[in-house]
Amino acid sequence: MGRKQIAKEAGKRGEEVGTHSLCFDFTVKSQSRPGESWCEVQGSVDNTSLLYYDCERNKIKLFGHLGKKVNATKTWEQSTEMMRELGQDLRILLLDMNFEKNQTMEWEMMVLLCIAGPLTLQAKMSCQLEGKNHIGSSWNFSIDGQPSLYLNVMHMDWTVINPRARGIKEKWENDKELTERLKKVSMGDCSQWLGEFSEHLEEMPAPTSTVPVTSGSPRTSSVTVTSLGIIIVLIVVLSHHHLHAHQVV
Repeated sequence: MGRKQIAKEAGKRGEEVGTHSLCFDFTVKSQSRPGESWCEVQGSVDNTSLLYYDCERNKIKLFGHLGKKVNATKTWEQSTEMMRELGQDLRILLLDMNFEKNQTMEWEMMVLLCIAGPLTLQAKMSCQLEGKNHIGSSWNFSIDGQPSLYLNVMHMDWTVINPRARGIKEKWENDKELTERLKKVSMGDCSQWLGEFSEHLEEMPAPTSTVPVTSGSPRTSSVTVTSLGIIIVLIVVLSHHHLHAHQVV
């Protein structure tokens, strides 16, 4: 088999295998107003919305064809439980930060945390599969909308995005129970669920255009509108000319 044929076959296998991603985007508040939830989760597969979950009310909404398929699986029950428990864990971290801002601490952390109103923590977990192979897992943390920390779970490597979050990074990094929890959920549970969800992706109908457009349609429409505009202008000009001539007589 020649090199070109080998490359062609490899390309076909790559298309058949495919790469998929699953994300859970948590938004947790230290305090919530009446009627608001202290924890909300948005889930997506391959950047397409899959779910919305309210941790406080334990209510969920599923979206699209994949949502209907996932709703009938046992995996779905497990992921719902994970979102609820992980939302509680993240809130504990947030309340701990909220408590520490009122204690003696280093100046940089005080600047980061001493803000008006309750704190908000955004935590985005994502995992990727190529075929059945797990190729990546990560966590992105933002505090009050400011990107602060990134965790590469594959190597358990923390990156400080906001220098003022260095103290938080050191504390979380030294919390073995927390790091093991983040690793287990993103590398174990997330990858397992994505593997099962991806089986249903093959069954999803291909997107279709609701308004078919032919190559000639835009031109025809444009010509029609232009012709109508010319006719209207001519009518206005002739009417004005006729009225002016009548006034002169």
